[in-house]
Formats: sequence, C-alpha cells, structure tokens
Amino acid sequence: MASKKPRSNRSKKSRSKGDEFLQKPRGVVHPRVQAAGGPQFFGIISVDCAKARSKWMLADFYGNVLIPPTEVAHNRVELELAVRQAREALGKHGLKDCLVAIERTGRYHHPIKNAFRAGGFETRLVHPYTSKQFRQPADPDDKTDDNDLAAIHLAAVNGFALLEAAPTEEWRELQLVIRQRRDLVRKCSSLCCQVREHLDAAFPGYAACFDKLWESNVAFRLVRRFESPQAFREQGVSGLCKYLRDEKVRFQKRTVDVVYEWAQNAAAPDLAAARHRLIALALEDDRARKNQDIRALERDIAYRLSKTPYVLLMSFPGINVVSAGDFAGEMGPIENYANPKAITGRAGIFPSRYQSDRVDRPNGPLVRRANRALRAVIMGIADNLILCNVYFRNKAALWKMAGKDPRNSHTKVACRFCRIGFHMVAGRHVFHHPSIRERSYILDKLLAFHIEHQTPLDEALRDLYHAADQIPKKDRADEAAKLDETFRATRTRGKTGPQPLSELIALVLLRLGVGKVESKPSGEKDPT
Repeated sequence: MASKKPRSNRSKKSRSKGDEFLQKPRGVVHPRVQAAGGPQFFGIISVDCAKARSKWMLADFYGNVLIPPTEVAHNRVELELAVRQAREALGKHGLKDCLVAIERTGRYHHPIKNAFRAGGFETRLVHPYTSKQFRQPADPDDKTDDNDLAAIHLAAVNGFALLEAAPTEEWRELQLVIRQRRDLVRKCSSLCCQVREHLDAAFPGYAACFDKLWESNVAFRLVRRFESPQAFREQGVSGLCKYLRDEKVRFQKRTVDVVYEWAQNAAAPDLAAARHRLIALALEDDRARKNQDIRALERDIAYRLSKTPYVLLMSFPGINVVSAGDFAGEMGPIENYANPKAITGRAGIFPSRYQSDRVDRPNGPLVRRANRALRAVIMGIADNLILCNVYFRNKAALWKMAGKDPRNSHTKVACRFCRIGFHMVAGRHVFHHPSIRERSYILDKLLAFHIEHQTPLDEALRDLYHAADQIPKKDRADEAAKLDETFRATRTRGKTGPQPLSELIALVLLRLGVGKVESKPSGEKDPT
C-alpha cells in the first residue's frame, strides 16, 4: 500500500493499483501509523457522547485496550482530568502518535471535542450511521456504550473518522445569522397562515380586499378599530376615510371603496368572532416584530458578506444579498474546497447508484446522506436563477419542452451554479458568461438593498467600502460607471432629491479610485 495520501479529486480509473484505498480519503491514517513505527505505537481515543457525560477509552491501532471505557462528566474539572490522563497514558505505553475519534451526537459532542482539541489532540468525527454499521456485525442486538466505543475504534482504523475544517469566529457568526434569519422566515410564514385563518373567521373574505395584505397600511388599522363587518357598514366610506386621516395613515379612496363594498356583502362571522379577531391581531403583532428582526438580520448579513469574496456572487444575475449570504454562511471559506465537485459532493447534489451483476441504475435519486443545509441553499439559488436569470430560464424552458423532469432541470442548474460560483469566488472574479452580455453590478445591488432596508448612511457606506475592496481592480471601472450613472440621476432631481445618497455615492466613487466628483451649485445642470 502506498504511503502517499491519494488526491480525492482524481477518478478511480486514473489511480495506479498501489494508490487505491478502500477507506475514505480524508480519514486514511495508515501513513501516520507507518511513520509512528507501527500499529503498536499509534493510539486511538474513542469517545461516545451523551448529554451530560461521555464515555471514552484508549486503544492502540490493533485494538488492544490501554485505558478501559471511562465516564467523564461535561464540566471543566473532569474534562481537563481526562485530557491529562490521556496524555500520561501516551508516554506510559510508548505511543508516538494519537488521534481522537468522537461520534457526532447533535451538540453533545462539542464540549469534549473542544477539550481534547485545546489539549493539543487531533480530533476527528465519526458519523453515527458509520459506527452503527461497524457495531452490527459483532453485536447486532446488543447496543451498549462499550460496544459503541469498539465500533468507533473500528471506524477510525478503517478511515471513517473524518477531519472537520474548524471555522473561524467570523464565519461561524455569519452561519448563525443566516440560520437565525431562515428560522424567523419560516416562523413568519406559519404566522401568516394563522393570521389569515383567524381573520377569515372574524371577517370572512376581508383579506381578499388587498392585493398585498402584509404590506397594506390600511388592512389591520381598520380591523383594530372596527370589531365586525357591521361596524364597517355603520361607518360608511366617509367614516372610514375620516378615521384613517385622523390616524395619519396613507391610503387611496378606491381601497376604502373596496372594503366598504365587501362589508355590504360580507358573510356571517364564525362563533366567538371577537376572540378570533383578538388572536389575529396578537399574531399579526408577533409577525410584524419578527419581520423587523428579519430586516435587521439581513442588514447584518450584508455587512458580513461584504467582507468576504462571496460578495462577488452578486454580479451573477439572479443572486441577491440574502442568497449570496446564505451560500457563504453554509459554505465557509472557499479554501476548504479543491474544486466545484467538492461542493456538490458535500451538498449531495449527485445521483445515487444501484449496481448488482448486470443490473446498473446509475441515475437514481439524489443521495440521502449529505449536508442538507448547504443543499437547500444551493437548490434555492437554482430556483431563483430559473425564475430571474434569462439564460437559465430559457434553458429550463427548453428542457421542459424536451420532456425532462423538472427536478432534473433544477439539479442541472444547481450544478452549473456551483461550477461558476466556485471559479468566481476562488479566482476572485466577477461574473462573465459568453451567453449573457451584461452582468449585474455589485455596488449598485448593494446600494439598492440598503435603500430598501433604510439602512443608516454610515452603515451603508461601511458595507460599500468593504465590497469595493473585494472587487478586482480591473472591474472597478465598470462598477464606478454604473454608480456614476446612479449619482447623476440623483443630482438631476435638485434640492428635493436624496442629497445624502448622492454624497454617499460620491464617496464610494472616490474609494474606487475614479477621481474626485466635482459638485455643482444648486440648480445648475450637469452637461449631457
């Protein structure tokens, strides 16, 4: 067996006979065992984790137990004692190298993993499915902690204890922010369904009066003031308009006309309609608070994204701040990926295969075991590209006309995005594609995002500065030309236009190195 670790991005056919491994490439430890002087000088610490305590043991590569299964509570004193005991055992038994194989168990494995990593040990993770497969041949009907430790040891020996790239604090915070936002979006969607249900029970058909119920200034203001369709009818159009004017709510009279017409023909409400109304208003307050939290998180995502090369993905037509932030948060540093196939492999965007004798089904459904969060983000981006990107929308239409399964089309778009996105982020390039004449402009998108989210100007300027630093120098002139176009459009509006916005754009243009933008006296037009 060769002592050199094989490259994971080479196909099996391209490897020589002496360069083939049955184990997972990232988990192979045989070269280290040979370097240590033999299996008897290489130790493996196996750890089976639980909520409040874990069980661990030390054995050499052969499986000879040096420290029997020992419980350790998840507190600082006992964890430090376990690390000290393991280090002393290495010297006592003459072990020259060692690794720690820990079974991944929700979040319960983090305390002991952090303790051994802080103690200078290399920590690797074993998937519970892997340890289960190694336990079943020997103990199919006997599941104990000791048997699990033996299975974890076998998994590590056979190369299934895998290294996990340790994220930095900045990347971890970005991941937590995007996941918190995603969780709030799901909760908001659930609340919207509940609000509609209770609103329809108290005011049957009322929600249909508004094209965009959640963006309307009028809908819930009227519900808070008037307790039933009968109250709407008693006020009449003039009374409803007077109430809205007194409350200084912006509205259009035709909207009030539609509401009054509904009230004239509204069906009878359900039993306990008053309680349904109160519940709907309480849920709507909760939804509004969560929506404000989402917008704040999105501004935070924009800030964190602008400091990473993933901000270059915004030059990809069809990808916005949130999509790029989600992708960056779940991916982590691009340096962790050797090529685009490493991304699709981690996300499980490739078909499963069943082959036995002459039967071969190579194009089965997507593999079941993958990083589901990363896969969901990539497939969501594929949906956006099919909807918003002209090239991919046309490709999807052609595939549909050819009778292709829509799921296959989405997967193909996802794989193409991974390939293009990898080269953009890893190579620090903006989007260029022979089939698309114009790309999107990063700073223009980011500026529009901050205008929509009403971000304070100092925060918007900070994010634009960070994003400008990520843009390659050869593409800054194009970005500056687009910003200059926006700058001139704001200045032609005169004193009533958004003057702070024009000042912000001027500062960013200076950051891009296009020279100072001369200001004109009020009322003087720019030359055209």
